[in-house]
Order: sequence, then C-alpha cells, then structure tokens
Amino acid sequence: MDGLRPSPLRGLPAVEQTLPRLLDRQAATYGDKPLLRFGELERSFAQVRDAAAVAAGTLAAAGVGRGERVALMCENRIELLDYVLGCAWLGAVAVPLNTALRGVQLEHQLVNSGARVLAVDSVLVEVLEVVPAPATLDAVWALDGVPASASALPDGYRVLGPPSPAAPVPAFDAGPGETAAILYTSGTTGPAKGVQCPQAQFYWWGVLMGEQLELSEDDVLYTNLPLFHTNALNAFVQALVAGATYHLGPRFSASRFWQRVADAGATVTYLLGAMVNILASRAPGPEDRAHGVRVALAPGTPAGLFDPFRERFGVQLIEAYGSTETNAPIGVAPGEQRAGWMGRVRTGFHARVVDEHDEEVPDGVAGELVLRHDPPFAFATGYFGMDEKTVEAWRNLWFHTGDRVLRDEDGWFRFMDRLKDAIRRRGENISAFEVEQVLLQHASVSAVAVFPVASELAEDEVACAIVLEEGVVGDPVELIRHCEPRLAYFAIPRYLRFVAELPLTTNGKVRKAVLRESGVVEGDWDREAAGVRLRRLGKA
Repeated sequence: MDGLRPSPLRGLPAVEQTLPRLLDRQAATYGDKPLLRFGELERSFAQVRDAAAVAAGTLAAAGVGRGERVALMCENRIELLDYVLGCAWLGAVAVPLNTALRGVQLEHQLVNSGARVLAVDSVLVEVLEVVPAPATLDAVWALDGVPASASALPDGYRVLGPPSPAAPVPAFDAGPGETAAILYTSGTTGPAKGVQCPQAQFYWWGVLMGEQLELSEDDVLYTNLPLFHTNALNAFVQALVAGATYHLGPRFSASRFWQRVADAGATVTYLLGAMVNILASRAPGPEDRAHGVRVALAPGTPAGLFDPFRERFGVQLIEAYGSTETNAPIGVAPGEQRAGWMGRVRTGFHARVVDEHDEEVPDGVAGELVLRHDPPFAFATGYFGMDEKTVEAWRNLWFHTGDRVLRDEDGWFRFMDRLKDAIRRRGENISAFEVEQVLLQHASVSAVAVFPVASELAEDEVACAIVLEEGVVGDPVELIRHCEPRLAYFAIPRYLRFVAELPLTTNGKVRKAVLRESGVVEGDWDREAAGVRLRRLGKA
C-alpha cells in the first residue's frame, strides 16, 4: 500500500464509477449540504444532481444523443459545469475548449471533435468569423444572447440564443469506460490531441487526489483555474467524492488571492508553479496568514520555494504527477513532501523510467516516464480521431508521458523536463527545467523560460527569456556568474533575452514552442559575442 488514508469511496464496483452514479450517490448521502459555490450562487449536492438532469434534458430536446459531442467555449460560468455534467448524465460527450483558441486551432478542434453543438460566450461568437462552419455543427448557442457579430459569420452557422431549460431526463446507464469528455492538449508542438476521458477516470481523479490532499467532508476547495482545464474540472470531482464544497472563484489576482480564499472559507486550493512564484514575490502583508488554507496542489513549483512558502503563508505545497491522459499515479501525503520530488508510485499503478528503446534504465539515470494502471479505465482511452497518435503514445502497452524523470533507489520520482524541451549541447543533455530553477534563485528574476536555439555546430545552444522584477535593470554578466557555481558549464545559457512577459497559454503554461520558433532575435545578449568567458568551477 502507499500509506495514504483511503477515500471512503475507494473500492466502488466499476459500474458505480461514473459521474451519474456519483452524483446520485452523493446527493442521497449529503442532500442539502452545499457542494457548489460560484459568485452569489450556491447549490447543494441534490441541486447539482438535479441541474445535471435538466441540462441533459435540454441537450436531448435539442437532438443531442448518446456519444455525440457538445463543444463548450466559455469562461468559468455555471452553464459550463452544468453541460459537462449534463453530457455525462445523458451519455453525450462534453468538449470544453480553451477560450483563447483562434483560427486554425479552433477550426481543428471543432472539426476533429465532430461537435454537434457549440455553446459559447456571446462575446466569443466573433472569433468564428475566420473559421469555416464545420459540417457536423448544427447550432451555436450564444449563452448571453445572439450578438450583432453573428451576422458576419461564414455561411453554414446557425446562431441561437441560450436554449430554454427542458424537463429533466433519467440518468443514462453509462459504463465506466464510456467517454465523458474530450479534453484537448495545448498543441504547442503540433495539432492539439483530443484526450478521451472515460467516466471512471474522473472517479479515480476524485479518489486519488482526495487521498493525497487528505480531503474530508469539512473541506472547502477553492480554485480560480479555468473549467476547460483538467485541474479545475477534476477539483470539482474531488469535492463530489469527498463530500466537500467546491468554490469556483474569478481569475487569479495576486493582490486579491488571499482575501478571496479567506472569504470563501477555503481549506484547500490549487496553484500553478507560476502563481506560487508571483505570490512569493509580493511584499509581505497581513493577509498572508489571514486565511484557513492548509494545503495547495502546486505541481511544478521550484524546490527552493516549498519551505519559504509554508513558513510565510502557512500552506503546505503539494507536488505530484498527473496529466490529462493519466490520473494522479505518483504522489505522497502532505506530511511526506520532499521539495523538488513528485513522490512515489501509488497503489494500483506502475511506473518505469526507460530509454529511447523502452528499455528500463537504472535508478539515478534520467529517462522517459511510462505508466500503467490496474483499475479499469483509470487513464484516458486514447486520442479522439487520431489512432496513430494513440498507438504511438501507448506503445508496448505503457503510456509514454513525454516527460523526462529520474527515480532514486527509494522509489521517489523527480521531474527533469519534457523530452521536447531537453537541450543537447556539446554532447550533453541539458534539463531546461533545471536551468530555470537556478535562474529563478537570482533576486532580479521574476520568471524565466529556457529553450534551445540552433547552433552553428548543428546542435543546440541554450537560450532563456527572462522577466525581471519590477524596477530592476538586467545585468547579463551577473546572471552568468550566478549560474557558474550552480550549473555544469555546458548548461549555462549563451543567449539572454529580457522580456516584459512570457508567452503563456490561458492555463498559465509557458508556450515554449513560440520561443523555440523565434530562434535568436535582434536584441538578444550573446555571451560569446560579448567575450564573457566561463569560469568552469570544478571543470566537471
């Protein structure tokens, strides 16, 4: 066993591991207890279940049937969650789309998903002006009413106002392996892949993360991440499984974050690594401890921030491994956290570290993380409409994460970087992640992204884009000297680029592809051109 306290719902029969069955079960158990809070709206467990049945009835009245896809392109709003749950209740498939999608990216996801209906914020209707109407799309539901921009859309679009609520329908008797949602990957290195998430995968998200976060029915889970992202969507299921309350807040604001979690009565929250950096860089204030948050799931946090963050804010950061395709197969309890390490593999799951031939490498040697699961349908079932990509990712019956990790002799896993972000220079593999961690230790650096650029020697050079702290003037030589004792000489950046902000996805991830594709640009500081010689300390 993995030593974590089991969830009360761990071990449900497979037929019970579906969203409709969970909604029914927890409504019967908790009834009028609050499950969902959003703005001024509060819904009990029973009311959330009933809203899902109404949403399912509304979709059915519009002609949506079992297995058909419903695209949802909205900022956080109650209709988005209602339709996700309504699709699961009906046996249809929810397809939440990133609201930042435009042009060919949006067209690809609408066409690839074969969506029958698109429910969209009315202000976003205009983004369809340059997207040909997909052949499968029957209607666009503008949730705030039909805007004037609808008249400018290409032929083939039928834009309607929000549908009137229909009578509720009985829950579809879904199996645990039936697709509940298609969640698209960011697609930063090619066309986005639609991850087919089965009903039981959501159940296991609720169980596994609930156990790792030590959730109870007394907890309030606060998130301000977007519901089209697996993090926020699965946080809802964590609350559902634990009998807790889920509070969906507005977009992240560093100056208001702690006040908002305090007002929500939150005990658990969810942060991205960039958010941790931003909060930690702010001047201390009375709000730092005026809240009840005990833990925050914060994957990708720099190791050097774990202890200072806990000491300042009283919050234990939780590192783990999870992805849209998998679940939460690696992690440990709050009291066992080790800064810079993701944890150990969970009971019922298997992890290996392999080389490019899928041969397992010794402990202490970095390689690709591959995963398997024992519980049926705990992972995604593949990429929708992309059989070749599915076979490639699940080759040899292991899911290939594309993440480069290291396992120590005690079975702990450490994230190094994405394989596509690995840099090879002077015959050595360089972890972009590790270089970033070193640069973030410098007082002048607020955020950084390290990426490869082409070298004159047909290999990679190390480049980095740096956001400085407010009011600071960048000193390239000082940053290089900072790196020298902390990095192998071949990993020290050659190019430094000072920028006002990093290119980010809506989910707060750095768009490395944008930086890689830019190459070396005018204004980049070149260490070799500047004649700065490295002091190869230790000459490893």
